[in-house]
Amino acid sequence: MQDQKNLSEIEIGDQKINENTELNIKEALIPVILLMAMLAYNIFFVEDQEWLGAYTNQFILLIGGGIAALVGFFNKVTLKVMLLEIYENIKSVFVPIMILFLVGALAGTWLVSGIIPAMVYYGLQVLNPDIFLPACVIIAAIISIATGSSWTTSATVGIALIGIGEALGIPLGMVAGAVISGAYFGDKMSPLSDTTNLAPAMAGTDLFTHIRYMAITTVPTIIITLIVFIIISLNIETTGNADVSGLLSTINETFNITPWLFVVPLVVIALILIKTKPLIALGIGVILAAIFAMVFQPEILSSISSSNINAVFNSIFVDTEIVTSNEKLNKLFSSGGMKGMLWTIFLIICAMVFGGTMDAIGALARITRALLSLATTIFGLFASTVFSCLGINTIASDQYLAIVIPGKMFKKAFEDKGLAPENLSRTLEDAGTVTSVLIPWNTCGAYQSGVLGVGVGEYFVYAIFNWLSPFTTLFFAALNIKIRQIASK
Repeated sequence: MQDQKNLSEIEIGDQKINENTELNIKEALIPVILLMAMLAYNIFFVEDQEWLGAYTNQFILLIGGGIAALVGFFNKVTLKVMLLEIYENIKSVFVPIMILFLVGALAGTWLVSGIIPAMVYYGLQVLNPDIFLPACVIIAAIISIATGSSWTTSATVGIALIGIGEALGIPLGMVAGAVISGAYFGDKMSPLSDTTNLAPAMAGTDLFTHIRYMAITTVPTIIITLIVFIIISLNIETTGNADVSGLLSTINETFNITPWLFVVPLVVIALILIKTKPLIALGIGVILAAIFAMVFQPEILSSISSSNINAVFNSIFVDTEIVTSNEKLNKLFSSGGMKGMLWTIFLIICAMVFGGTMDAIGALARITRALLSLATTIFGLFASTVFSCLGINTIASDQYLAIVIPGKMFKKAFEDKGLAPENLSRTLEDAGTVTSVLIPWNTCGAYQSGVLGVGVGEYFVYAIFNWLSPFTTLFFAALNIKIRQIASK
C-alpha cells in the first residue's frame, strides 16, 4: 500500500498502524489541537452550534482531516496513501452504518406496531420512579451480558426505558446515562462481546483470565454507579405519579395494547443470544414488527396513509408521528425512521475521514509513542496507556483502534516491567471500550446519541460507569492493588 520509504505499517490482524519517521510530535498534534479548538468554539461560543449549518460538527471533522492532509503532504505522504486509508476506515464502519439504518427502521416499525407503546404502558405500571434509574442500570446490564452488545441493548430495551423515563418526567440525560452505564458494564463483562475478546488478544492473555481480572475494577465501579443512581432517584422530583393514570388511558385509547406485542423483541433478543448476525436479527425485527403493525394496529396505519403498506414503508424510511391527546406522548411517539439516522451516519463518515487521514500520515502512532516514552514508572505506564486509549478514541473516533493501537504499542513495555498481560488487557477495556461513548464524533457516541435521541452532552455526566472506569483503574495502579506480576518460570 505504501509507496515511500519513511512510511511503514504494523499489521495486527485486519488492523494496520502507519508509522512515519518524518513526522515529529508537534506536527502530529497540529490537527488535533486545531480540531479541539474548533469544536470548543462551537460548543462554548456559538449559541445554536450551527455556524456551518446543521452539520457543523461534521464539517469541523472534515476541516480537521484537511489540516491533517496538509501536515501529511509536508511530511512526504502522498494523496494516494491518505485516500486508501480513508477508504479502509469508511469500509470498516459499513456494517455499523447498516445497523444504524436498521435501528431507524426498527424504531419506526416498533412504534406503529405498538411495541414501544406497549413497553411504556407496562413499564409505567411496574417501574416505580423511586427505583427507576438503578433499575435501568440493572436491566441494561443483564441484557448486555446476555447479548454481548451495548448497541443491541440500547436499540431494544434502551429505547423503551427512555420512553418510560420521559413519561415519568425524569430528565432524559439521566435515563440515557443509566442505560449506557449498564449496557457498557455488560458489554465489558460478556464473553460474547467483540471488545472483550479483542483486548486479551492484543495483550497476550486468554479471555476468561481477562474477564476475571477485569472484575476487580469493574465490579466496584458498577456498585458506585448504582449507589449514585439510587441517591439521585431518591432526590429527584418526577411528574410520573400524578400523570400515570392519564398516560395509561391515552396509550390504551390510541393503540391496541396486548402482551403478544412482546413476541417481536423477544425474538430479536433470542436471535442475538444464538449469535445471529446483528443485521439479520434487526432485519427480522423490522419485518415482524411490520406484520404485527398490520395485524394489531390497522387504525394507526390508516391514520398515517390510505394504504397500510405505504404506512409501514413510511415508518421504515421517513418521519412518523402518532398524534394523541397528550402532548408529552406526542413527542414520545414519533420516529425519524432511516432518515432520522442520516445525521449520525454522516458524523461517523466524517470522523472516519479525520481518523483515516491521521493514521495515514503516521500521527496516531507518533502520539502513542510519545505517551509511551513518558512511562518511566509502573503507575506512569498505566497512566500512559489510559491517556493513549482516550486520545485514540478522540482522534481516530473508533473504540477498536483505541484497543488495538495502545495494545500493540504498550505490550512490550508491560512485559519489561514484569507485569502480567491481563494488566494491559484490563486497562485497554477500562479506558478504551467504555470511554468511546463519551465522545460525540466517535462511532459509539454518535450511535448511542442517535439511537436514544439524547445528546452526548446531556448524558455525559450521568454515564457514571463510563467516565469513572479509567479513574478506578488508575486508583488501583497508584495504590498497587491487585497488580499482577508475571509468574516466575
